[in-house]
Amino acid sequence: MGFADRYLHAVNSSDLRDDEHHHATDALCAAALADTAGAGIGSLLSRVKYADGTQHKLFESGSANLAQLLRIWTARVIEKGRERKWVREGTAWDAQAAQALYRRVAERSLAHWLDGKCEGCSGSGNTADRRICVPCKGTGRGEIGGGGFEREKALDMVSELEALLQSHNARASALDRGARV
Repeated sequence: MGFADRYLHAVNSSDLRDDEHHHATDALCAAALADTAGAGIGSLLSRVKYADGTQHKLFESGSANLAQLLRIWTARVIEKGRERKWVREGTAWDAQAAQALYRRVAERSLAHWLDGKCEGCSGSGNTADRRICVPCKGTGRGEIGGGGFEREKALDMVSELEALLQSHNARASALDRGARV
């Protein structure tokens, strides 16, 4: 069982006792500690991608986590766009256009990372008559909308999101293994 599975189990657990037989809190503590050592949004990424859709209580909703992640991710994309000088922000019009670009890239990259399945085959890679899906060429992954430049930047940010999640899970897994030893 990988760390993401242990974290998902802990987030959805109704029994958070911490004794020699119950260890759900270990994954939660490891995720929190990994956030302080890393970029700070790793457990939020895990919660939104894996845990928010599986909560079974009516009063709990993942929309607050998603809204918070979108705010944080938009700020991070704006920062990355300025650092990497995606567009020149010389005039007020340029700055306004750049902000609009950064927001579109943030929204598209996050949406694709969360659910980038092909609409034609629902992510299976095959059509109903068992042929390879033409739009995704059998990969099951959908395309990101937008023009060439915008699409390229969104794909770059999708890989950043995946790298943030993977590095967080690696740090948290190492901390979790240390806690269980």
